[in-house]
Amino acid sequence: MALDRIRLGWFRNHRATALTETARFNLLVGDNGAGKTNILEAISLFSPGRGLRRAALPDIAGQTGDGSFAVSADLTRDGAAIRLGTGTSPDRPGRRLIRVNGADGTAVSLSEWLGLFWLTPAMDRLFTDSPGARRRFLDRLVLAIRPAHATHAARAERAIRERNRLLAAPAEPDPRWLDAIEAQVAEAGAAVAQARGDLIVALDARLAALPPSPFARPTLAYQPGGPLTRDDLAQALHDGRRRDRAAGRTLTGPHRDDIAVTLAAKNQPAAECSTGEQKAMLIAITLAHSEWAEGDTARPRLLLLDEVAAHLDPVRRGALFERLDAGPAQVWMTGTEPAPFAEVLAKAACWQVAEGNVTRKA
Repeated sequence: MALDRIRLGWFRNHRATALTETARFNLLVGDNGAGKTNILEAISLFSPGRGLRRAALPDIAGQTGDGSFAVSADLTRDGAAIRLGTGTSPDRPGRRLIRVNGADGTAVSLSEWLGLFWLTPAMDRLFTDSPGARRRFLDRLVLAIRPAHATHAARAERAIRERNRLLAAPAEPDPRWLDAIEAQVAEAGAAVAQARGDLIVALDARLAALPPSPFARPTLAYQPGGPLTRDDLAQALHDGRRRDRAAGRTLTGPHRDDIAVTLAAKNQPAAECSTGEQKAMLIAITLAHSEWAEGDTARPRLLLLDEVAAHLDPVRRGALFERLDAGPAQVWMTGTEPAPFAEVLAKAACWQVAEGNVTRKA
């Protein structure tokens, strides 16, 4: 078990919600708009980044409150309970606060305590979305396995942003200053690229060992946006200064990475497949990833699945629940009714959600 005693205060339509006595499977049932996904979003904030909706912090706070919100939970690790908390204050609604056992923390440090991944209906168009969306998807996969990735990604992003600022300035930037910034981009960027590439290779191998059904099996390939080693990336940045200055931005590096996904049975790019095939491949990737612990048994894993069973036939639903039950993650799911989850109801903690209120079902 990973998270328990989850509390939401003035979080969207949840004024004061508590979920206790959680289980391996946790089910939130209710009508559309009741607030089920809001609970998943609150849990997703126990990881670096902006959560599963990528919402601005002021937009999360309940409309009738003071402009702030709070989320807390107990994390069971090595037999001990650790209290995690995140939220905002009324005087600074745009600044995220982090607490670990009452002490100040950072969003990046959250990945050291918990491995989190999610699947939402909005991600169904991932393969036809922008490369940036796929990079965020890929980084979430990496973060759930390797917490240090958050630090490398944040450093690379800051350094690239600083280089772009220098390149866009009216005056010619000092070469020595560019050398220093490019060294930072190269060091952090190479670490980011290495982690992404390693994960894709390992995940593709896991997918290749699976049968082609009931979920369509994809193949994965890393498409780097620049050289993969520190020295080669530093040289490429140096050589591309004139071109990048003309463009006003850095055109080489991990911020240009992408991932190629192909339906193995047809050797067809995922973007050209049917929506049903794309959904099946996304589930296959998520399941293969959720079953992968990489020796990291001390850090609890969470999997948030929003409306995942809504469009699956009984055979695929059964296969989904069987795979999830065999994996290491605590699972949180939402649905409009309990019937699609009949196979796991006996072992699930279930709550009825209505207008931001939550009631535990027997």
